[in-house]
Amino acid sequence: MTVSLDEAPEVFQKPRADLVALDEALNHLAAVDERKSRVVELRYFGRLSVGETAEVLRVSPETVMDDWKLAKAWLLRAMSGEKRDEA
Repeated sequence: MTVSLDEAPEVFQKPRADLVALDEALNHLAAVDERKSRVVELRYFGRLSVGETAEVLRVSPETVMDDWKLAKAWLLRAMSGEKRDEA
């Protein structure tokens, strides 16, 4: 996405609908399964590797990968409008 300097204030003042939906879904996931939510935050927003995420959360890299896969599927389902509370 290319934004001119004239458009920048307008773009950054309006939250994008997909980011708002992601934030809401991530908050809901945190209420259901805090660790999976933290994995998403660390991997996606923090750009940490699987190993780094495992160190921060004090779990195995395999656990991080399992949580990462399940969290991504859960968030996709939540953002598509499907209802389900299990993580």
